[in-house]
Amino acid sequence: MLLELLLAVPTFVALRFINAPYGRYRRRGFGPTVPARLGWVVMEAPAALLFAAVYATGSNRAQPVPLLLLGFWELHYVHRAFVYPFRMRPGARMPVAIPALALGFNVLNGYINGRWVGEFGSYPDGWLTDPRMLAGGALFLCGMALNIAADRTLRRLRPPGQAGYRVPHGGAFELVSCPNYLGEMVEWAGWAVATWSLPGLAFAAYTTANLAPRALAHHAWYREMFPDYPADRRALIPFVL
Repeated sequence: MLLELLLAVPTFVALRFINAPYGRYRRRGFGPTVPARLGWVVMEAPAALLFAAVYATGSNRAQPVPLLLLGFWELHYVHRAFVYPFRMRPGARMPVAIPALALGFNVLNGYINGRWVGEFGSYPDGWLTDPRMLAGGALFLCGMALNIAADRTLRRLRPPGQAGYRVPHGGAFELVSCPNYLGEMVEWAGWAVATWSLPGLAFAAYTTANLAPRALAHHAWYREMFPDYPADRRALIPFVL
């Protein structure tokens, strides 16, 4: 847990200066590559599978609140590992280093969160109506809905067979350049509140450290590439950042 929190600081600093080399920032010099679909499955599937396996060994596994938290976690990661990659455009590739690093993180994160929810956390049935559970669950579901809606908008920007980038419009894209990243950050902030735990806080902090720099980079890239990019659109947080 503390390791994950500590990793957030160098991750944020590094990604403010170096854009992870996949997607629009893909470039040579980062070693061999794999199909992006395969990379996403390899790096995200362990979070779904390991969390469930570790959770199943815990003494809390049959209790209502841990089961609900398990459902939240799997809702995100089954989509991220086994649905999202197959909606990506075919042909994209990423350096092997990207899924390798993410795989290591997801193994660590899946284990500590699965262990906490399944064994160490204290979640009596009354937690179902606790304001932290209600607020955290609402944040999680709203964040996931925002993430999926933004991904759908990005997928529909280009007709099949066309290349290049376009400025996204509609929905939360009218306010920020990266509502997909904002949605995921809100999701895991909700998880931290719903679990009221150090593992949840560590994950939310690391998610922000990982995605906020990329959102800022995307925003700067859009402004550089498209002179008519909406001037009042922010990078990540409406009206603020």
